[in-house]
Amino acid sequence: MTELAIRVVYVEDDDRLARLTMQYLASHGLDVTLVTRGDQAVVEVLRTRPDVVLLDLMLPGVSGIDVCRQLRGKCDVPIIMVTARGEEADRVLGLEGGADDYVIKPFQSRELLARIRAQARRGRGESGPRPERLQVGALALDVGTMEVIVRGEPVALTTNEFALVHALAQRPGRVLAREQLLQLVHGTADEAFDRSIDVIISRVRQKIEADPKNPRLLKTIRGAGYMLVPGEP
Repeated sequence: MTELAIRVVYVEDDDRLARLTMQYLASHGLDVTLVTRGDQAVVEVLRTRPDVVLLDLMLPGVSGIDVCRQLRGKCDVPIIMVTARGEEADRVLGLEGGADDYVIKPFQSRELLARIRAQARRGRGESGPRPERLQVGALALDVGTMEVIVRGEPVALTTNEFALVHALAQRPGRVLAREQLLQLVHGTADEAFDRSIDVIISRVRQKIEADPKNPRLLKTIRGAGYMLVPGEP
């Protein structure tokens, strides 16, 4: 069976960068739709239902952060934020807005392609070698369908949130440090002191905990990392 082409909505107002990036992605079999304004992005994403949204931070009309937040209120499409600014605060801002990953301009085309493919695989439920169902206390997840159930209720997680929960659910009762989680979720631990893992943890708690300020499922082990509690009812 022929693999379906990865469909990308690319939101970027820099004509030259957009043209070169689209040419590169198209040469590797991706189907890319360009949107040049933030206030046109949500409509296009909902119309085309892409596998991945590649979203610039600075856009005319509506900012990339606002686009990201609007999309998160309507769908769970994987979002990769693109920013020209490399400061930690901008990366955290994007992740807090609901982005799954980020790249910093100027980016390497091969790295961008790899990140798009990884997010598309996760979004399609193809990231693992075989379907897998895990149960950790009150939390159950199905890797094949990316379905998460907490106390009998379905919970919608983004691809990055799901990847983090999956990593912890595979190791119930075991503490994973930020470096380990960065490696498992982002594929690199080079930015071990980046706050991105903390932001994702916070987002997950808002969705799975009855009281996010007093978490019982997803625990912080001070000075060590994070853990899913296996016996939490």
